[in-house]
Amino acid sequence: MSESLRLVRHRIGLIERHATAAVPPAHALAPSLVATGHGAIDQALGGGVMRGRVHEVLGENGEAGSASGFAALLARLIGGEMLWLGEEAAWRGAGALCPAGLAAIGLDPARLIVGVLPDAVAVLRAAVDGLRCPALGGVVIALAGDPRALDLTASRRLALAAEAHGVTAILLRLGGQATPNAAQTRWRVAAAPSLPRATNAPGDPAWEVELLRQRGRPDGGRWRVEWDSEQGRLCDRHETGGAALPGAVAALPVDRPARPRATLRQAG
Repeated sequence: MSESLRLVRHRIGLIERHATAAVPPAHALAPSLVATGHGAIDQALGGGVMRGRVHEVLGENGEAGSASGFAALLARLIGGEMLWLGEEAAWRGAGALCPAGLAAIGLDPARLIVGVLPDAVAVLRAAVDGLRCPALGGVVIALAGDPRALDLTASRRLALAAEAHGVTAILLRLGGQATPNAAQTRWRVAAAPSLPRATNAPGDPAWEVELLRQRGRPDGGRWRVEWDSEQGRLCDRHETGGAALPGAVAALPVDRPARPRATLRQAG
């Protein structure tokens, strides 16, 4: 067993021991649907993002950072302790998580456990273990490309574990293609230009998101959205007027480097 995986399991064990039957985890007390705050997206989802399911986020070539940011946003909306598992190739492609960036969307880095494992097989095995821990709010599973280990059977294992224990899986695919799997929703994510603040300071994160498919409900929908840091929700970009984007729009990535203000609990 790798040292990183051993530490991840140790920390999950600590979380489980601190969780008691008298005080169930936050996600067990909350509704099964988590609203994003964006009216059109929540309507398309039937009320919001469904807990205890697998949600796939696709970041095509050049969009690894944007997809990782959107996955972090979903994790923030889901709430609770989060486990972020990534294979080394995905970690190198997307870069290490920035605590200041996580804090900017309201995701407390202190509630995030990060494990970097050597390959997709190790990541998927650890992810199933994580999803079986009801004290966690969710597990982010970051994979690079199209690993053979992520077949329909593997995705069904993730889905069964998520549904059985009420823990949400966010399957972050960096540079991979859409393939049949057991995900509840599939999103394609790209960067959008951020609107500067009045003082010309960097604005809130913005994305172009497309709902490619969802189980049990109509597919489709494309929006350019921005994170409202004051309200803690997704909203439309001002120039879109609340409407879905009618066609292809070039994504303009915006880099906003910041000095980390906190330290992630990284296993490994």
